[in-house]
Amino acid sequence: MPDSQQQPPRSPSGQTDTAALLLCGARLTDGRTVDVRLGGGRIEAVGTAGSLAAGASGALTARVDLDGYLLLPAPAEPHAHSDTALTADGHGPHAYDERAIQRRATEAALLQLGHGATALRSHVRVGDVQGLDALTAVLEVRRSLRGLAELTTVAMPRVLTGAAGADGLAMLRDALKMGASVVGGCPDADPDPTGYVEAVLELASEHGCPVDLHTDAADPARLARLAAMAGGLRPGVTLGPCGGLGRLPSEVASRAADQLAAAGVTVVCLPQGGCGSTDRRGTAPVRLLRAAGVRIAAGSGALRDVSNPVGRGDPLEAAYLLASRYGLRPEEAYGTVSCAARAALGLPEVRVEAGFPAELLAVRGDRLAGVLSLAYSRIVIHRGRVVARTSAVREYCDSAADSGLELPRQGREEPS
Repeated sequence: MPDSQQQPPRSPSGQTDTAALLLCGARLTDGRTVDVRLGGGRIEAVGTAGSLAAGASGALTARVDLDGYLLLPAPAEPHAHSDTALTADGHGPHAYDERAIQRRATEAALLQLGHGATALRSHVRVGDVQGLDALTAVLEVRRSLRGLAELTTVAMPRVLTGAAGADGLAMLRDALKMGASVVGGCPDADPDPTGYVEAVLELASEHGCPVDLHTDAADPARLARLAAMAGGLRPGVTLGPCGGLGRLPSEVASRAADQLAAAGVTVVCLPQGGCGSTDRRGTAPVRLLRAAGVRIAAGSGALRDVSNPVGRGDPLEAAYLLASRYGLRPEEAYGTVSCAARAALGLPEVRVEAGFPAELLAVRGDRLAGVLSLAYSRIVIHRGRVVARTSAVREYCDSAADSGLELPRQGREEPS
């Protein structure tokens, strides 16, 4: 079943989960404190604190106390690598059979869900020795996570041109038949990068699929050709991580940014570090791209694999880095991992307003800047129900330092 047509989550009994949920006393980014009623996977109503009661059906409404929490549209992860996640841990070689990949990919997805990402796009290698085994494993993870998070897959063949390209194309077609919903790959690794892109775009046009290409974007002439070919393709083309753009002279990078903007291409940057080759570090020039009108989303990339052994897979850390290192305002930085990331995945917009999807993240704090700095306690809501909680309690030993000062302490109380 295509991901965009997934049915509402079902409870263990098999019934569709449409129970009403009332979020009480949440703070919004505009400073208001509100109650938010959810039902049927959507936001039913938003009102001043204490003003909302049971759902429209009159059924008993569960309550979650969000006093002290900031309520946000949930982030999404537009650039994950589920098949290689968590392979930097431990000693000795890791198994790459279906079962091992499925176990690691599940753990990685749940880790990212706990951070708040209710939707993820995973780039999965196909072809070579593994064939379609890694994709089979990740697609099984997608099915097992249904109702907790939405996981879509990008099929990534290594070579699509020359004598070896025929096998890669056949494998890519098989991947789409199996359930991969995005055509992708790494043109930089093919002897003929332009031919690789042509093959991907032709296949995507044939199947009506989005395109998501993994490229360093360090060659401006090659990038210009890619932008010219991608212009106007629907449902759209995404590139990432494009760290090579940041290593180009400013005038060359500016020209490339204008070409990408004209083509309507989305760029997914990876502020937490690159993925793939460890000698290609750096982040895409976010401010330059934004100034040119390029749509920018931010992802996490490698999650504790050889490319980034300390990768966290945390969208809020990506936003934090964009704000602290690259000068984006907190609202702009968070937008790259929420609204822009969801748009890159082809998902509907989320706002904390009636009628929008109930894809939400509550983080302890009262302002977005503080949340990006100290995002410890989180409550994740997918399709109108709580699917993950993270609770952090900070304690100090007795000291005279707080005597009479009424210093803040993070409370022990948990939302009901």
